[in-house]
Amino acid sequence: MKKSSLLALVACLLCSPFAAAAESALSDANIAAIVVAANDIDIKAGKLAQKSATNAEAKGLGDMMVRDHTAVNKQAVDLVTKLKVTPQENDLSKKLKADAEKTYASLEAKKGADFDRAYVANEIAYHAAVISVVETMLIPGAKNAELKKLLQDVLPAFHAHLAHAKMVQAQLK
Repeated sequence: MKKSSLLALVACLLCSPFAAAAESALSDANIAAIVVAANDIDIKAGKLAQKSATNAEAKGLGDMMVRDHTAVNKQAVDLVTKLKVTPQENDLSKKLKADAEKTYASLEAKKGADFDRAYVANEIAYHAAVISVVETMLIPGAKNAELKKLLQDVLPAFHAHLAHAKMVQAQLK
């Protein structure tokens, strides 16, 4: 499978003049919207895998994504509620959602082993992209110490997801 459009988007954002402006311009409310959008995207993809995957490991990856990203979203929502911050949509959160809809449509068109391989490849590309954005834009851009700590605390789980998805991909070949 080709790199997902999301990975291409993130690469473009990180290499463009927008990246420097976005990093300094992101408010904690913008970051919260990006975090919620990124988790919602992976929850939805995980639910699709729970329903459509034929390989037990791919289905298990979907289960993990739903469980773990739901927990991260709960932590994020609890924190922004405590801080009285309302997530504020921004160009990146909107683009993430729009690109995710295209990815879902592509995945939904696949069946059997083709779905399994495409889903797992998407998880690898998606987690690599999310890790990059968290490390280079969101953590440095977070102004609130608790928000920054939450981002730093969930990063190891995202790395573990990436490693697990790569392991599943190796088993599918």
